[in-house]
Amino acid sequence: MKRIKKRDNHIIHIIALIIISLSSFIYLQGKPGTAFCMSIDAEEKLGRQFLAEVKQQLNLVDDDFAQEYISNLGGYLTSHLDSRPFPFNFYIIDNNQLNAFAAPGGHIFLYTGLIEIMDLDQLADIICHEMAHVTLRHISNQVEKGKMVSLATMAGLLAGAILGGEAGDAMITGSLAAGEQVMLSYSREDERQADQIGIKYASDSGFDPSAMIGALTKIQQGHYNINEIPAYLLTHPLGPERMSYIESLLTIFSSNPIEKDNTEHFREDYPFLKTILKAKYSDPRAAERNFNEELQKDPDSSLAHLGIALIQKDRAEYAGAIDHFQKAMKGMSDPFPVLRYISETYQLMGENEKAIEILENTINSKYRNDKSSLFLLATAYQNLEEYSKAAEIYERLTFMEPVKDQLFYELGMTYGRQDKLVLAHYNFGIYFKRINRMEESKFHFQTAMELAGNDIALQEKIKKAMGEDMMERKSPGDRSSDRGRPNRP
Repeated sequence: MKRIKKRDNHIIHIIALIIISLSSFIYLQGKPGTAFCMSIDAEEKLGRQFLAEVKQQLNLVDDDFAQEYISNLGGYLTSHLDSRPFPFNFYIIDNNQLNAFAAPGGHIFLYTGLIEIMDLDQLADIICHEMAHVTLRHISNQVEKGKMVSLATMAGLLAGAILGGEAGDAMITGSLAAGEQVMLSYSREDERQADQIGIKYASDSGFDPSAMIGALTKIQQGHYNINEIPAYLLTHPLGPERMSYIESLLTIFSSNPIEKDNTEHFREDYPFLKTILKAKYSDPRAAERNFNEELQKDPDSSLAHLGIALIQKDRAEYAGAIDHFQKAMKGMSDPFPVLRYISETYQLMGENEKAIEILENTINSKYRNDKSSLFLLATAYQNLEEYSKAAEIYERLTFMEPVKDQLFYELGMTYGRQDKLVLAHYNFGIYFKRINRMEESKFHFQTAMELAGNDIALQEKIKKAMGEDMMERKSPGDRSSDRGRPNRP
């Protein structure tokens, strides 16, 4: 196995988690000599556990426009599927690696480094390829292979993950060397199937399936150091035979291209997405230099003004940021996303009334159900201590999937400020459960149960949110501890 750099240690731990989790299903549920098949419910549960771990170990892109774009693009691509074993979810990881992967339960992750070098058709083709791995249940099939991973390998992975640090990384790396060929790479047949089905998905969605050739070529060309292989090629092996197979598939799908008008708005907004990721998730000095060079060529470049505005906002240079945001809007057919950034900037300046004015004018137009705007509006009311208005909006957002984890924390704080403690603890319980801090979650749920008194309906609501696993789990230690309990407002 190639030497893994220190900056990629968190990736090692995520890979270790996959192997440990998958293998656990085998050793805990399987019987010696008996084939094990992971059910959809089991894989969904594993996917939730995996996602919670990813959120703790890796930095996910936290930008409303970026997350909406990738979720909407993924949702559009999956809308053409005949069947879906899982509800798909899409995320962007803040990392400059050339990588993307499908995790258990239909969770698909894309790296900022990959998006940076791909055009939209190439990115869509990679997403479709990962979708195919999900629908073909290739991840579940890896569980079957997991029987070949020895207990010693599992022990090394687990010990390394718990130990942490350089010593832990060394243990994990050594253990991976023993099991990587079994667990980390899709088989040749897996790749052939995913290429075939992924190309069909892309074609059905109106994207250019031949762009997959360019995408893989770009990833291969990212192999700048002879001792390093792009992460995508480690788990998705590439060779002349596979490239020839893809080219042969393209003769079938390119003969009857399907035109889709629905892709146009994704194409229009893609440069906007790349500008946001460059401004917020790359080296800010290099990004600002590039944006300024662009402005020298074209002083009216909306994207360059947007990039500089985002960098200045992060540096708390709010007046300059607003000036550049306003210049960016002049060249945009739809200035709505920029208006959200301006409102957010005013909130950071403490000018919540201005933020509310912008948002209410925007929401009263065609964006009345825009989740990001509603969340910002609720936050502005919360900052102004208008808690009932904030809670009303937050509650509305709980019915608009996907729901941010942070929403439940803010609801808890808002109800706490109104002295509605049962609802405060109930929402804190949901929040901590969603971020996989189960002891804190159980504390708040139990406190909410105690405060619910004889309200049977409310008790049932709390029990449902807790779930059977949490209700059966015994808490270690004394419940009198205030561990994880936020200060009472």
